[in-house]
Amino acid sequence: MPEAEVEPTLAALLALVPEGLEEVDRDGDVELAVYVDGAGERRVRAVFPEAESWPVEPGWGDRWRAFHHAIVAGGLWIGPPWEEAPAGLDAVVVDPGRAFGTGAHPTTRACIELLAREKRRGSVLDAGCGSGVLAVAAARLGYAPVVAVDRDEVAVEVTRATCRRNGVAVEARLADVLADALPSADLLVANIELDVVERLLARTASPRAITSGYTSGNRLRAPGWTLVDRLELDGWAADAWVRS
Repeated sequence: MPEAEVEPTLAALLALVPEGLEEVDRDGDVELAVYVDGAGERRVRAVFPEAESWPVEPGWGDRWRAFHHAIVAGGLWIGPPWEEAPAGLDAVVVDPGRAFGTGAHPTTRACIELLAREKRRGSVLDAGCGSGVLAVAAARLGYAPVVAVDRDEVAVEVTRATCRRNGVAVEARLADVLADALPSADLLVANIELDVVERLLARTASPRAITSGYTSGNRLRAPGWTLVDRLELDGWAADAWVRS
């Protein structure tokens, strides 16, 4: 599928198959593979009737682990619990599973790099926190206090578990970033869909923002904001903003 369709398809697949999936780049297109039993296949086909299926060899239940490896972003080691961080790097351990966001995706990596570039620390609001990887990374980088919100109860639960695993103080709350009152923060971080980011920038009171979740060819409509930094990774972009 084209890159522009990857994010919403990932979200839909993870809701159906929270155990994980495989993402393969095939000459500019992205192939997503999930490993399920018969009941799981029926769930997937109900949403994606055009999906193709093949039998797999024994041991498929653990195969997805082979596609989740650690990365380094912003001076932080970010990886799954079955890998070990090298000496000298602060670790952010994220268990791939029920909420999107392992740290390996270019949008997540780019947001963390921009968080590390910021010269001022302070409070952070992670809007649409997913697995909590950005909230934990912000805490590791010295931001405080950090609040994470998501409208998905599973995401809030997973974020709390990620924070406990990493021993960081982050408050995770259930909230719709486009409808509910948002906590005040010095810096807003939002790695979500393009249209949601634009609407969120229009309603947040934060004086600074880091946004992502869109490809390099996209430019946000952000009245009242000035773009001060952009980082592009593998065809995706993250932007740093200040109020005009």
